[in-house]
Amino acid sequence: MTIKFLTKKNKNLAYSAKAGGDFTLVFLGGFMSDMMGSKATYLEEWAERNHYGFLRFDYSGHGQSSGSFQNCTISDWVQDAYEMITEKTKGPIILIGSSMGGWISFLIYQKLRDRVAGLVTIAAAPDFTEDYFWSNFSDMQKSELLSSGRIFLPSDYDEPYPITLKLIEDGRNHLIFDKPLIVQCPIRMLQGTDDNSVKIQTATKLLDHINCENMRLTLVAAADHSFSSPTCLKLLQQTIYELIIEVGIS
Repeated sequence: MTIKFLTKKNKNLAYSAKAGGDFTLVFLGGFMSDMMGSKATYLEEWAERNHYGFLRFDYSGHGQSSGSFQNCTISDWVQDAYEMITEKTKGPIILIGSSMGGWISFLIYQKLRDRVAGLVTIAAAPDFTEDYFWSNFSDMQKSELLSSGRIFLPSDYDEPYPITLKLIEDGRNHLIFDKPLIVQCPIRMLQGTDDNSVKIQTATKLLDHINCENMRLTLVAAADHSFSSPTCLKLLQQTIYELIIEVGIS
């Protein structure tokens, strides 16, 4: 594995890209995650064995990319994804979005719809800055955020999440549940029933909200938010493979 860097003005974005076939699988990671996670590395190895193109990368302020996490917003991460895809891939793409990456995948679809052959999401978390953060903050947390510009939330993983007012306000510019969303490529959504970070209701809300003629939601019993057990990874691989066959790209 070779990590390279895409240099754009004042940032360096870390990425790993594998050429292969006439299309590329693009993995879009989650909030405060990086491209070294088990889903991204598992899929890259599988793609390489099958001669599929594959791209994974770190958003600004994540992993090995430059930038401070606390200074970044959804706008920054969407722009990162757009720049990586347009500069490091050619032809059709299948977007694979995990958690926040699911939200970003829908935003990228709206920018590159002619190139997106399919969408696969894992515990997609659209609008989470508003629906999961702001809406669930106590009055005290909201007051602190408005006065100091930052609060910290406990995390199930490593360090607490620093949540900035800038992130919340910018997120409101990218909400997808407040307007119609038409998607003209197949969508496959995977959601664990034991996910404590993204509720099943979010997945079913997406299913109801998106206007798509070919959209399926698969609920996976006992799967958590990481969706990284051997069973989950095999299901993710199978879901992507079946979508590749269905859309007829090779």
